[in-house]
Amino acid sequence: MEVREKAKIVITVASLVAVTVLFVAEYRRRRHRRKQTSSSLSSCYLHSELKSQFGFKRVLADNSYSEFKHLKLDDASSSSLEKSSNGHPYETEITVLLENPRIEFGFLRGEYSLELSDSYVWVETESQLKELAEILAKERVFAVDTEQHSLRSFLGFTALIQISTHERDFLVDTIALHDAMSILRPVFSDPNICKVFHGADNDVLWLQRDFHIYVVNMFDTAKACEVLSKPQRSLAYLLETVCGVATNKLLQREDWRQRPLSKEMVQYARTDAHYLLYIADSLTAELKQLATEDSSSPNDRFHFLLEASRRSNMTCLQLYMKETEDFPGSAAASSIIYRHLNGHGDNSTVYLNAEELVRKLCAWRDLMARIHDESTRYVLSDQAIVALACKQPTTTEEIYDTIAHTDLATESSPSSSSSVQSPYPVICSHLDDIYEMILEKLAKLDDILPVVLTKCLGTNGTCPISVFNYSLLVNFKTKLSGHSAPKQNGHRNFKQQFTRKASRELFVKKFSCKAPVYHNCRIYANDGRLLCYCDKRKLEWYLNRGLAKLVEENPPAIMLLFEPKGRPEDEGNDFYIQTKRNICVGCGEGKHYLRYRIIPSCYRVHFPEHLKSHRSHDIVLLCVDCHEVAHAAAERYKKKIATEFGIPLFVRRVLDSKEAQGTSSLVEDESTGNSEDAGVSPLHLRSAAMALLRHGNRMPSSRREELLQTVKMYYGGRDISEEDLEKALLIGLSPHERRKLERKKGVSVKHSAEVAGMDKQEDENNDGEAPTDSEKIMNVERSTVADDSGDGTSEGDGATELNDTQCNGNMLHQQNSKLSLLGHGPHGKQIVEYLLREHGEDGVRDFCQRWRKVFVDAVHPRHLPGGWNVSHSGRRDFGEFSVYNPTKRLSTE
Repeated sequence: MEVREKAKIVITVASLVAVTVLFVAEYRRRRHRRKQTSSSLSSCYLHSELKSQFGFKRVLADNSYSEFKHLKLDDASSSSLEKSSNGHPYETEITVLLENPRIEFGFLRGEYSLELSDSYVWVETESQLKELAEILAKERVFAVDTEQHSLRSFLGFTALIQISTHERDFLVDTIALHDAMSILRPVFSDPNICKVFHGADNDVLWLQRDFHIYVVNMFDTAKACEVLSKPQRSLAYLLETVCGVATNKLLQREDWRQRPLSKEMVQYARTDAHYLLYIADSLTAELKQLATEDSSSPNDRFHFLLEASRRSNMTCLQLYMKETEDFPGSAAASSIIYRHLNGHGDNSTVYLNAEELVRKLCAWRDLMARIHDESTRYVLSDQAIVALACKQPTTTEEIYDTIAHTDLATESSPSSSSSVQSPYPVICSHLDDIYEMILEKLAKLDDILPVVLTKCLGTNGTCPISVFNYSLLVNFKTKLSGHSAPKQNGHRNFKQQFTRKASRELFVKKFSCKAPVYHNCRIYANDGRLLCYCDKRKLEWYLNRGLAKLVEENPPAIMLLFEPKGRPEDEGNDFYIQTKRNICVGCGEGKHYLRYRIIPSCYRVHFPEHLKSHRSHDIVLLCVDCHEVAHAAAERYKKKIATEFGIPLFVRRVLDSKEAQGTSSLVEDESTGNSEDAGVSPLHLRSAAMALLRHGNRMPSSRREELLQTVKMYYGGRDISEEDLEKALLIGLSPHERRKLERKKGVSVKHSAEVAGMDKQEDENNDGEAPTDSEKIMNVERSTVADDSGDGTSEGDGATELNDTQCNGNMLHQQNSKLSLLGHGPHGKQIVEYLLREHGEDGVRDFCQRWRKVFVDAVHPRHLPGGWNVSHSGRRDFGEFSVYNPTKRLSTE
């Protein structure tokens, strides 16, 4: 027993010693970290760390909130004067190439060896760059590729350009030559020299952003793969199948800022450009062969090569734009809240505090990334923001540990590809900002950014000013000028903001598109030409009827088995042969979006069929915020149109024509200025009738009498029955609104069935078209309408019938299935009829262009699909068998 007792004592003492040692070690470690942290807070890490881009003397795209300014050519010609103030400087040259592609040359001259030699030219001085420009100016074609760095830069920058001619490979050090890269601008913009890229969508934008270099005359091997319907379109696939060369694409993620480059990186960079000319030559041979095999005669031969060239040059028309948002970090905050906080909390105080802290941290992260020219993911990861918001540590040590442990457990953290471990230098230098935000010393979101900016870049700022953040300091106030200042009652203002935010998120969940709108499936003509991109349902329609065959499965593509009417490019409709992204065309938001009709339905529904068949051009995707802006602008413009054409926007009052005779004399006995007092608003009439039918027996007598008086105004003041209420409930409803009403419980609409079978004689006189239920209702009741002009004058009795009669100078027509008096009534139809009568189809097209201009001016869209333009004609010629063919429609009526 004594031995056992001694053993227990020894074990206990050893355990206490071990715990003490661990405690002391942890204490010393934390004290050392605290000293490092406190010392680093005195100055920014950038004072000791020199980043490669800080050697740039001039940057075209800084980190401020101002828009990017494109190159302006010193050209006084009329064509350049007509261009947009910030448009593409070489749009004219590219347009000429689109109309007349130049592909008469070959990509190779003589023999070409697939072996990659050890010799290449490293270009790092301005004299070498000038020599390269002279060499390229003598070439008819050369290959280009770029490498970009984005982790340690807010917008990213081009770190290397690879250029290959038939004889030699050049690697251009764009870090050393950043300020002299304009030397290559004339070569890249020369339409007589073809530049070969692969997947150039990003390369084109990066060259514009960093050097004002614009590519004119391009052949994109990825576009050629698309025309050829290759199973894969990656460069690695082409290198392996065409050249028999394997490449390690993981090297693309390497840090291309390092100098000198490793042997493996040089090999990778050269490979991407060296083989492009050979690949382009092989693909053009396939394109020419495909045209020969699929053609019965030379005149019918489709030029697949021309199509690939045209699509390539469409890429050149892209313009680089800075991404902007209403408030710094707002998009990232909404995304984090949606992905990480929704569903894990409720409207409790803890949840609200966490959500508010996420927004503060995202705004702070965005500003700090701009100040230090770092990517946001390098400053503070999304996972670290969520951890801080949920745990809300109260000391700087706890904040430090929370970030470190979170990033260590996250595989996607930048630390895995960087020698610097989390928390990153920005956090270590500015840890006190996060501490103050969590303790709500910086309580207002509006107050955080000015305080942080002044502390970092102000008179006694801790961070160095560079060409990247100087404009941020100068122009910062303009970004926040439109943001509402905080009210005195901060708690009430916060509640209002939260309520609005909560309702917005609810709206997003309920009404945003639940699935991708654009499937980007392709339809080819029987000669192989691309007709359009569409959704899967359209493809299934053709396949189920045996009108097409499936030629590719992922993404699906079909080829028609009959000769379609025309081609999109022949009709000037390049918009329909472009892929479309499922993002907001305004700001680029991809998490949620709604369809938005640029030309309001109240007008477009009355257009002739051949002018509205191209509906997808004027239906775009907008996020909730951009949708709100566009809708507000559209409503303002509707009012302007109503004033311009003298056609009221709304139907203000309706009156049962059976009672009109008795009412008109009463109106005439009064002043003419009170003529609009006759009748009642359609919306008020409907609301009153519905309330009486649903709750009339249970509501207070005073309220019931008030609603009855509203309905009686429609019937001229006489007593009304339940049947009158049912009829009043249907006044002014379109068929869609009637069906929606009938689905609601507790509403009796039995009278609608009786009305449906009445007045057959008037049905036959309706131009051969069977009227809808709403037309029959209006025929029976012969409602009268008073306009909303407000001047009180009337040429008639003050109440005129809704049957092609004059009403205070506004022509009102018999209501049809497209009209609803609860909306804009006959306004849209009258506008369209006036345009067609006075100006013909040109008037409708001009009208559409006006609406597109309103949309562009309001939203400033930066992500519109290629080919979209304000002057789009919208006209379509229908084939012989089309159901929309006017002659066919007349023959079936």
